Amino acid sequence: MHSSATIDDRTSMYQGSASRVTIVAHLFGLLSLVLILVWLLHYQGGLEYDSNEAYRVFNVHPFLMFFGFIFMAGEAMMAFRTVAAEREVRKFIHMIFHLIALCLGIVGIKAVFKFHEMINNSPDVYSLHSWIGIGTFSLFCLQWLIGFVTFMFPRASHPTRARFLPWHMSGGRALLYMAICAALTGLMEKATFLKLQHSYEARVINFTGLFILLFGIFVDLSIALGRYRFD
Repeated sequence: MHSSATIDDRTSMYQGSASRVTIVAHLFGLLSLVLILVWLLHYQGGLEYDSNEAYRVFNVHPFLMFFGFIFMAGEAMMAFRTVAAEREVRKFIHMIFHLIALCLGIVGIKAVFKFHEMINNSPDVYSLHSWIGIGTFSLFCLQWLIGFVTFMFPRASHPTRARFLPWHMSGGRALLYMAICAALTGLMEKATFLKLQHSYEARVINFTGLFILLFGIFVDLSIALGRYRFD
């Protein structure tokens, strides 16, 4: 009885810690979103996929790759571990959020290819940023597809799901950090291209990158502190 009570107390402590860390993750996610909008709307002239101005088309890319890919994916991961709901409900929310992230990511990637076409067919996928980004997105699609087949439909057997779950969780966390690496290299690539140095815009970009990184760290901590259980 004493041992059981101790375990329950420990679980409550971890869940409480995860809850507070989740709030901090949301804070850094929203700060990142605000700063990236300030950068794109105030300094870069706005964003519009169907615009005739190439750089307004390009600006769709960083916005959707953060909001649609990193932010929504992070929210999906935290929703599964921290939302007080039935397991099947949490699984459905997790799957839908990741599907939204995947769809918005596709539009974000299409925007940068469209931008390259609009500026005299500039070469595609030539930088470290683009290599990391394309690789991450391809693995993300594979992760979602395998996860859907294994956990949702047609759904694998219980022993198979139990064996695959740690790999699924670890892969998701790795992909989040890979997406953040792509975002940070992309921000620095853009800052270098614009030849920004000691300007307010450069500071906005730096703080955006810092908050994106902190968002990822606190998402990871929130998941790690959440109670690990497979029903």
